[in-house]
Amino acid sequence: MNKIIRIGTRDSELALWQANTVSKQLNNLGYKTEIIAVKADGDIILDKPLYELGITGIFTKTLDVAMIAGKVDIAVHSMKDVPTALPQSIVQAAVLKRGNVHDILVHKGSTDFLETNGTIASGSLRRKAQWLNKYPKHTVEDLRGNVNTRLQKLKDNSWNAAIFAAAGLERINLKPTEFINLDWMVPAPAQGAMMVVAMENDNYVLDAVAQLNDIETEICTHIERQFLRTLEGGCTAPIGALASYNEEEDTIIFKGNLLSIDGKQKFEIEKNVPINEWKKLGFFAAKEILENGGSVLMIELRSQLKK
Repeated sequence: MNKIIRIGTRDSELALWQANTVSKQLNNLGYKTEIIAVKADGDIILDKPLYELGITGIFTKTLDVAMIAGKVDIAVHSMKDVPTALPQSIVQAAVLKRGNVHDILVHKGSTDFLETNGTIASGSLRRKAQWLNKYPKHTVEDLRGNVNTRLQKLKDNSWNAAIFAAAGLERINLKPTEFINLDWMVPAPAQGAMMVVAMENDNYVLDAVAQLNDIETEICTHIERQFLRTLEGGCTAPIGALASYNEEEDTIIFKGNLLSIDGKQKFEIEKNVPINEWKKLGFFAAKEILENGGSVLMIELRSQLKK
């Protein structure tokens, strides 16, 4: 255990919190670690919505390159930011125990706007589509940047509220008192989970990191990402997915949806299957949506997102 495991991460407060969490867990197992922060393109280009940048993996590409170049040994990501197809020679080494999966609405003290014509901020097409589906009279403004930047932008603008992932705010103790849990909103596939990736031929690192893996989180996020991949959504199309384990019945409960960007079209599916059927659950759920009209919407979405 003399080798130092170099942990690559983005340099935002949340990303560094995640890297430090992995570092501490490896240290507790007797491994030596070093954190190397790298600035990702997704943090630098703040004047365009994510989908306009035309690539998936905008928050992971820089770290992928650093790993392939041998500058870092592992990278820690918010799993929802990781493309469903990893680059050649890079593999999923561990998925840590999941945090809060839900989105929350951070507001400014009054929620009267929910009954009228409100203005909400979010850079996520999934959040925008689901919000407009429920509140069609509202306006959704684009909001980009790391958690700290987005909270500041909410304060500085006249928007009524903004949507955040609860886990991110909780992890760095920035969750305000004025918020609403959006348990009706289906989260992004793998939201609240952290993934560690490594090079496929680095057995020392793979053996070390495998000890951090949480099997329940791994299975549930696999189902959600399989659903996303089968819909061919990348990380930009308005797609939500959530799988959870029901211990009492030994089943997996799954809910997934696909929406148009304006929220007017919505395809939704719910499943409750025995645990031994988990491996293809995401695939079959996505196929069902595609066969019931979702394939036409996906063609429209791809056309819209290319513009």
